[in-house]
Amino acid sequence: MRQKLVILSGAGMSQESGLKTFRDMGGLWEQYDVTQVASPEAWKNNPELVLRFYNERRKQLFDAKPNAGHLGIAELELLYDVDIVTQNVDDLHELAGSSKVLHLHGELRKARSTVDPKLIYTMENWELKVGDLCENGSQLRPHIVWFGEMVTSIQQAISIVQQADLLVVVGTSLAVYPAANLVHHTKPEVPIFVIDPNQPSVYQKNVTYIPEKAGKGISNIKEKLKIRK
Repeated sequence: MRQKLVILSGAGMSQESGLKTFRDMGGLWEQYDVTQVASPEAWKNNPELVLRFYNERRKQLFDAKPNAGHLGIAELELLYDVDIVTQNVDDLHELAGSSKVLHLHGELRKARSTVDPKLIYTMENWELKVGDLCENGSQLRPHIVWFGEMVTSIQQAISIVQQADLLVVVGTSLAVYPAANLVHHTKPEVPIFVIDPNQPSVYQKNVTYIPEKAGKGISNIKEKLKIRK
């Protein structure tokens, strides 16, 4: 039986694919007030602005390709039972070939009904407009968990992390809750590898820091984990 390797990934994972992060210098939050583009109140007050914000991000995603980090993680499925829990709303892990990806904060390529959240649609192009309706006639919204909304998949994520034999954290500062708490749900003896050039603090035992960007860090991890096998 193969060991379970759990990957926790964040915005830094996709930065090398040309996708901007929110909190880094020059990131998207410097161009927009979060309360105006990523909250239920924003959607109520100015849905056109919200849709334009996500259309810009989606258009960027449609041109993006998986980077070496995404591809390296997908290759680890040859050796491990790999589960990815990601804060990212892009689908670059899936495009790279990873088969089990849980999106905590939603998915940018999808839209859902504003009345029935179970009605979710994969978008064929990048633009979502006022007047685009679900099959029941309700306006479609981005399939994104906005600030102030519940992360409904967090319990599933906790369950995945609790099963980990190895945990890799890549591209996340571990500053966004509830995702930041996930590392505390590993078994005490589980080795944790943290890939980040800025070395976020993880107050756990068995932590190995790899101060690299995602692509180079995952290459490093691949060698370490092959040795472990």
